[in-house]
Amino acid sequence: MKLGLGLYRHQLNAQHYQFARQCGCTHLVVHLVDYFRSSRSNQPGDQPVGDDTGWGLAGDPDTLWSFEELAALKRGINAAGLELEAVENFDPAHWHDVLLDGPKKAQQLENLKTLIRNLGRAGIPVMGYNFSIAGVAGRVKGNFARASTEAVGMDGPFDKPMPNGMVWNMVYDRNAPPGNVPAATHDQLWQRLKDFLDALIPVAEEAGITLAAHPDDPPMPAVRGQPRLVYQPHLYQKLLDLRPSPRNALEFCLGSLAEMTEGDIYDVVDTYSRQGKLGYVHFRNVRGKVPYYKETFIDDGDIDMLRVLRILKKNGYNGVLIPDHAPQMACDAPWHAGMAYALGYMRAALQTLETEQARQTQ
Repeated sequence: MKLGLGLYRHQLNAQHYQFARQCGCTHLVVHLVDYFRSSRSNQPGDQPVGDDTGWGLAGDPDTLWSFEELAALKRGINAAGLELEAVENFDPAHWHDVLLDGPKKAQQLENLKTLIRNLGRAGIPVMGYNFSIAGVAGRVKGNFARASTEAVGMDGPFDKPMPNGMVWNMVYDRNAPPGNVPAATHDQLWQRLKDFLDALIPVAEEAGITLAAHPDDPPMPAVRGQPRLVYQPHLYQKLLDLRPSPRNALEFCLGSLAEMTEGDIYDVVDTYSRQGKLGYVHFRNVRGKVPYYKETFIDDGDIDMLRVLRILKKNGYNGVLIPDHAPQMACDAPWHAGMAYALGYMRAALQTLETEQARQTQ
């Protein structure tokens, strides 16, 4: 297994690449959507949480990520001694009507095909996505982790309706008319996903790109009055079966899966890793279930992380693990310290597995 780090758009620079290498990483997962440029509550040194106005403005609907931009990004990362494993999340500006089944859906699906082809040409093997109308909404910050460290959690359902012009917790149309987005049904959401997979999987197969689906975060049946797609572990199988393909895979978030009210996290890890369906893994820990859970230090939650690694190794998973989120530690560089702590734990755990394997073969 490979140790990786996730970086936000404002962190895509030589200093953060060096930090990743110093922590023992070999791979990066990058975000090209900017969740921080216009939010009134998100801070660039943290993970995005936002309030009921979301994560700010989506990007430019007329400007797709070009092959030249992606290739230059990959060259810079490779020059720093790292591999670029994945881009995580489409920009809502590029696929809002795919999620909402709106009038621009057909054109936006064509644009997503172009993005997938650009990724393939640039040699970036995985595209992570979260097929969600409301997106990552309803989380709160607090001193939830060990020694009153700031972390993220959920403190009850989040039912405030989503205003027109917003999708995936970002604003794509500042001039939208007053009112709220009509609620979809679960069946409608699954049909929209099928349309998305039917359009993109053949292109992904040709381009050599794996599409990796994130489970809902937070994994509630509904958020902001909108249905959720993968809010219980068995729904991941429904997603895989909807369009069987080696390129239809999972952005496997341990934290979101552990927050679900059904299933045993170790059985879930075993089930999907045995199928070889993990695009990459968000390796984070939590305590509790939705709608009341808290993120924790990697060694201090409900999940036995070393047990998870042993299951992954047993089933032959050789992909990338990233910390995803980490509590913000009490120092001048809270994000860096939190990530360094998580990565140090992960590196030591992976070395432990290597030692165990060496002893077994003696």
